[in-house]
Amino acid sequence: MAFSVYCINIPLLHFLRTPSMSRTIKRLLLTHVVLGFLGTTAVQLAARAPTDNPNIIFIMADDLGYGDLGCYGQQTIKTPVLDKMAAEGLRFRNYYAGCTVCASSRSVLMTGQHMGHTWVRGNAGADASIQTLRPEDVTVAELLKTAGYKTALCGKWGLGDDIQGNTGLPQDQGFDIFYGYLNQVHAHNYYPEFLWRGKEKEKLRNVVQGSGRKYGSFEGGWATTRIDYSHDLVVAEALKFINTSKASPFFLYLALTIPHANNEGSRGTGDGQEVPEYGIYDKLDWPKQDKGQAAMVTRMDRDIGTILQLLKDLGIDENTVVMFTSDNGHHNEGGHNPARFDPNGPLRGMKRDLYEGGIRVPLIARWPGQTKPNTISNHIGYFGDLMGTVAELAGAKAPQQCDTVSFAPSLLGQPTKQHSHAYLYWEFYERGSKQAVRAGDWKAVRMPMFTGKTELYNLAQDLGESNNLAAQHPEMVSQMEAMMKDAHTPNPNWKPRGAVSPKQPEPGDGKPRF
Repeated sequence: MAFSVYCINIPLLHFLRTPSMSRTIKRLLLTHVVLGFLGTTAVQLAARAPTDNPNIIFIMADDLGYGDLGCYGQQTIKTPVLDKMAAEGLRFRNYYAGCTVCASSRSVLMTGQHMGHTWVRGNAGADASIQTLRPEDVTVAELLKTAGYKTALCGKWGLGDDIQGNTGLPQDQGFDIFYGYLNQVHAHNYYPEFLWRGKEKEKLRNVVQGSGRKYGSFEGGWATTRIDYSHDLVVAEALKFINTSKASPFFLYLALTIPHANNEGSRGTGDGQEVPEYGIYDKLDWPKQDKGQAAMVTRMDRDIGTILQLLKDLGIDENTVVMFTSDNGHHNEGGHNPARFDPNGPLRGMKRDLYEGGIRVPLIARWPGQTKPNTISNHIGYFGDLMGTVAELAGAKAPQQCDTVSFAPSLLGQPTKQHSHAYLYWEFYERGSKQAVRAGDWKAVRMPMFTGKTELYNLAQDLGESNNLAAQHPEMVSQMEAMMKDAHTPNPNWKPRGAVSPKQPEPGDGKPRF
């Protein structure tokens, strides 16, 4: 079985990039189905049956750390379903989020462009107009629609809000069905007054106390009357979509909010870990915030089990690839104590850092009959690779301007056919700004971006990023800085803000957990 790789980014070579493109032209470009590329023939593609046009389910947690799952070394929080999913499929050791915070990471995921190219490069705050995709931004969902897929987003969007003239709404970006949150501060609250169904608000029975904090046109808050738990509603909608789409290839992007804290709730009540019950953690001698953090993760795990069982019940299990990941590293919000759970495992840092703990995330893939059980991949990939991967699986061609390498060969147990990135790149504009790049085993971090001193680590020898080798390897520092320069294209909406803290997170212990 031969598979091609689409739209491989060749760093240090500059692709012709189109700053603006009409939606009509964009759709015309995407109508071409690639039947052969890099030696793949139509006959070879036909040989993929019965896995032609497999269903694709991409499940993403919010603020879940690299070490928050049992199969990634977690000892306290119970995740039996995801552990079994890993035993039945594939775990990636070196998989990275698009960025270290929500919106920009999701922009990378949806567009297949890294942080130096994607349009949305941070959490915008009050000006929601810059936290929105443009008509010319081609999403994974738009790509798959050209290949005949039904598409749905259930959960958190964060790339387009309810503002006049917004072009970034999910149903304008390739999703047939949308149910959940547009505004990311709205998504903090697990008991909101409404959720979006398409472009209409669907009222819920909760009553919300406003916090006074505006994010775009939306005011965050917490519920004083709690009846409808949003996570449960989102999962129910995902199950409904699978049931109604089983006869045709479908793409489900299940963007869960668990275990993100309700930051407004924590300011108002002292507890941002909102969950209907603590379950197996109820009787433990823990603060309620710690019980809530663990209970959210275990509840999510249970619900993923429901999805996997439905696939079996419908007889589509073997023609569905399910992937699970997180949008960035773990958080310390909502009042819980992260030290209880060791969520970054061996890594340094957390959410809002570009050290490994802020951007390295779990990726589990399960595809019965295709993905070999209980396997581990050392392939170095990131969110932008979803574009190339689904293009390959669907027999479509990814947009030329993306930065993507298909990891379909890894899914199919063909590591010798797996192409690699020359480097991966990140930038972050908050807290004085920072950049990072990984090339092979080498990792560089620079704070502030463009002007700061560059730190250099060898991740093969120093997973916890404890030993800065910049002084010993000036030539490697120069190479990594050249990659940073090559990767970055200016964006008028995003400028460094704040100051770099003189106190950075302590190194991780660097001891692999699996």
